[in-house]
Amino acid sequence: MRHFDMQSPVLAIESSCDETAAAILRPPGQILSSLVASQAEEHARFGGVVPEVASRNHLLAVDPLVRRALDSAGISASDLGAVAATSGPGLAPALLVGASYAKGFSLALGIPYLALNHLEGHLLSPFLGEEEIPHHIALLVSGGHTQLTEVRKVGSYEVLGRTLDDAAGEAFDKVAKLMGLPYPGGVEIDRLAIQGDSKKYEFPRALMERGNLDFSFSGLKTSVRYFLEKNPELAKSSQGLADLCASVRHAIVAVLLKKTARAVETSGLSRVAVSGGVAANQALRFGLQELCAAKGWNLHLPSPELTTDNAAMMAFAAIHHLRLGKSSPLGLEISPQWRVGNRP
Repeated sequence: MRHFDMQSPVLAIESSCDETAAAILRPPGQILSSLVASQAEEHARFGGVVPEVASRNHLLAVDPLVRRALDSAGISASDLGAVAATSGPGLAPALLVGASYAKGFSLALGIPYLALNHLEGHLLSPFLGEEEIPHHIALLVSGGHTQLTEVRKVGSYEVLGRTLDDAAGEAFDKVAKLMGLPYPGGVEIDRLAIQGDSKKYEFPRALMERGNLDFSFSGLKTSVRYFLEKNPELAKSSQGLADLCASVRHAIVAVLLKKTARAVETSGLSRVAVSGGVAANQALRFGLQELCAAKGWNLHLPSPELTTDNAAMMAFAAIHHLRLGKSSPLGLEISPQWRVGNRP
């Protein structure tokens, strides 16, 4: 196994859920190629992700996608200096496909392999291309995870608060399903909310007591279900639906903003980063920009294409670990419940 050369490109594969992604970056973070094979349409008919369907599609997509990524980057496999793959958290059958493929690449080429934490990829994504990751408070908000983390440096993370039930993105999708909106529902709610009145309806905001940094969105979902049972006509009216979407979005975003502000003020830091699929939500982005401008805090937002699951963020995380001389044994198993800050 040869040592990693910091001038060599890094290939990363992401397959934690329903997106097969491959990216090649040249240190410190030049994106040579970044491709995603989406399965959203296939899972839409089920109203959510089916693990067995996802893993089958990963298996079909990963090799052609990596070959396309190499062609797009204008390099050959022999030019690679290392290969990385998401090893958790995520759906076990899906993770296994990407990790196994990456290990095969490592073995065949004699280059280092890295097992990466999907959440770490998100946490570092707002700083893609930078050589140093500053000390900051990170809001990671996606379909499967919602948490506040103090990021001290690469590999040093303290989770300050996390969701006790549904993640924010999951709540958006479940509420959208109750409204009869297509999957992925969070995107539809964000789109329809633009035309709605965000103060038309009040929905619960849980765990808002002083000092609490945890999240809970299951109560909001239940409240919307009861509300629709009493007011079924709203989901059939375009304006009623828009008002409902705007009110739901306002309730979820208000909690995210309040908890983020509380975490930053408690920490004494003045730098905030947000990542994950819900980081593309227009109300959240605008709210964070207003909050940080008012407080004098530095805000780091990833570009929209880096908010959803992608391999570019994983390759960037890999580069930072490679700089520290880290690699993973090929015998290392995937870890579907792997939490940031813990070993797999």
